[in-house]
Amino acid sequence: MLIIGIGNILEKDDGVGVYASTYLQRNFKFSPNIEIINGGVEGIHLLNRLEEHKEILLLDAIKIEDNPSSIYLIPAKELGDRGLNVGGAHEIGVLESLSILELQGKPIPDVTLLGIVPEDVSFEIDLSGTLKRGFDRYIGVALEFLDRKGTRVFKKNVIELDEIIREFRRL
Repeated sequence: MLIIGIGNILEKDDGVGVYASTYLQRNFKFSPNIEIINGGVEGIHLLNRLEEHKEILLLDAIKIEDNPSSIYLIPAKELGDRGLNVGGAHEIGVLESLSILELQGKPIPDVTLLGIVPEDVSFEIDLSGTLKRGFDRYIGVALEFLDRKGTRVFKKNVIELDEIIREFRRL
């Protein structure tokens, strides 16, 4: 399985997927081993990675009319255009990349989006207080999903979310 953190850390809550993938990578070990990558805003540049895996979990902010920090676990084929990072007029996002695989006649991985509704998508490297308060629940849903898929989870570190955000600010 592959976990991809999607989002733009320069746009506050839009970066939640990147922070979540980093948090999982730094704080847990998985059996069987899971590959975790920071997909950022790479979109079509992830095409080869999508081809290499049968199952993918995308971590991202999601456009749904609901309270900020509401969490949704949605199969990608049911998603449509709700993700914040599905692409726009000048870019091809991860979901469009799945369509490219289909057009090429290649196998489509089983992709699930773990989305969280953002509160603030403004120019700042941080998360809103609402998403920070909901972050542990978001990670908990990711770990439950992995458990249902037969993955064992082992805690290895305790690196707090705020430390991860500070590290991204220093980059």
